[in-house]
Amino acid sequence: MSSPGSTTSLPSGLAVLTTFPDVLFIPEIIFGGLVWILVASSKVPFPMLQGWVMFVSVFCFVMSTILLCLYIFSVHGGSSYWVTLDVICQSTAALFYLSAAVLEAYSTYLLGLSSLVIIYRENIAAVVFAFLATLVYVIHKVFSVLRWKSS
Repeated sequence: MSSPGSTTSLPSGLAVLTTFPDVLFIPEIIFGGLVWILVASSKVPFPMLQGWVMFVSVFCFVMSTILLCLYIFSVHGGSSYWVTLDVICQSTAALFYLSAAVLEAYSTYLLGLSSLVIIYRENIAAVVFAFLATLVYVIHKVFSVLRWKSS
């Protein structure tokens, strides 16, 4: 049980890269970038499905990169509103990536029914990295919610 005076705040400076769950920004950016690259480099037989995956991967990549930079440069100034913002961003990214991973898996399944093997392999890799990104965002979200509740 925490006392009313104790707060859990966001780290500042390079401490962001050594504290959990904030260190998860690094795999989020890496996996998101890989999904972005793989979807962008494959041929797009289903533009609506893969367009959403592309939007999610670019949006979450940019959002995570910006948040990481803002935390490193201590823009939050120890304000508790940033903990709430972190929860909102991580929850949105987790939900978006879950939907994108499922849609990418579905489009890959449809590609598997055809004979486009090279495109199929790229999309399988995109599905794997999309689900890994989803997992990392969900873990980050859970621990961000715990930090938010304790602040």
